[in-house]
Amino acid sequence: MKLTDLRGILRYIPQFRDKTFIINVDGAIVTDENFTNLLVDIAVLRSLNIHVVLVHGASAQIRALARETGRAPSNLDGTGITDEATLQLALTAANRLTHEILEGLAANDLRAACTNAVIAHPAGILHGVDQLFTGKVERVDTELLQRLLAQGIIPILPPLGFDGEGKTYRVNSDGVALAAAEALKAAKLMFITAHDGIRVGERIIRQMPLADLESVLTLQRQAIPPDLLSKAIHAAAACKAGVPRVHVINGSLPEGLLAEVFTNEGVGTLIYGNEFQQIRRALKKDIRSILNLTRGSVESEELVKRTRPAIEKQLADYYIFEIDKNPVACVALHTWPELGKGELACLYVSSAHENQGIGRKLVQFVENKARELGLQELIALSTQAFTWFQSKGGFAEGTPDDLPPARREKYDQSGRHSKILLKKLK
Repeated sequence: MKLTDLRGILRYIPQFRDKTFIINVDGAIVTDENFTNLLVDIAVLRSLNIHVVLVHGASAQIRALARETGRAPSNLDGTGITDEATLQLALTAANRLTHEILEGLAANDLRAACTNAVIAHPAGILHGVDQLFTGKVERVDTELLQRLLAQGIIPILPPLGFDGEGKTYRVNSDGVALAAAEALKAAKLMFITAHDGIRVGERIIRQMPLADLESVLTLQRQAIPPDLLSKAIHAAAACKAGVPRVHVINGSLPEGLLAEVFTNEGVGTLIYGNEFQQIRRALKKDIRSILNLTRGSVESEELVKRTRPAIEKQLADYYIFEIDKNPVACVALHTWPELGKGELACLYVSSAHENQGIGRKLVQFVENKARELGLQELIALSTQAFTWFQSKGGFAEGTPDDLPPARREKYDQSGRHSKILLKKLK
């Protein structure tokens, strides 16, 4: 999808309108030449009535100031000891950075305000060592942030926290973003970094459920680069706190923010909470539910007839969408790994749950599964819903020659003359 294609963006608007996104920008990205484009992307989000809270780090600026002044900062990321000299560097760097962000937002006709909404307390003595001016986020002033958002003002939260006595502490911006996302019940928490996503060893994670990320943090923590480990830890904590989606993207990519929000494929790492956990692999006991769900659609010739033995033979290919443990939709993914192709089949949503985005979620789920299996192309056959696949799913019309030989044989025998729909998987 071209980001200039407004139809592609418009289909996402209903689910994001009036929702809150927390965007945490690393200090190095603010000085990147693409930052002006990132601010334009934020302006697009605001034009769609999406509320935005901006959090920023400052470690790159603290490092630069340290070189200029000849000081050796004791703490760059807000998690180690912060002595008085480093605190002064942090104050200078954060204030400069906040001002640059305010200037950039003003250039895009966006109202913004730097706040003291981060309430912190001293990290204290850890392992016998006083952390001095390093703070720990206690909470954020939710009322203040909500008042600003209600007036169309973008709150800016620097990596600084304040206690009840007015003392300032250096805090980790990832922790600030997490606290804001949890307090404001954000729909998304987005970490804008200098990396293409969370990396485990040499592999970039594209999409991963919370449970799998927690397993990686337990068993493969050392395989995550140190400057991404904080993102992974806070992403897991955010999902556990109820944030549905956490993204880690490269802020140097033109239109990267919009591509992550408004396309199924995205450009970075997506960590998701419990919503996708409504989709599970079908069990033998679900065959009756699949037959019952699809009966009406089979009778109207929207779906091809499937028998119990046929479903049972390919049961590993089927998935169920549950609400309160009740199956309300189904889908299947048949694969030909040697050809790099898969077929999205038996997609059906009960009439009582139509127009809730469940069909689109199942299509995205199958696409993700296909990518995990290393498939390059997804096929769908349809007699009546082909326009939906094309307009909502990004499929293009193909020909019977695009089918694997075994599937082509069944296609010819069926006499249904279904349209062949194709989608390339990146």
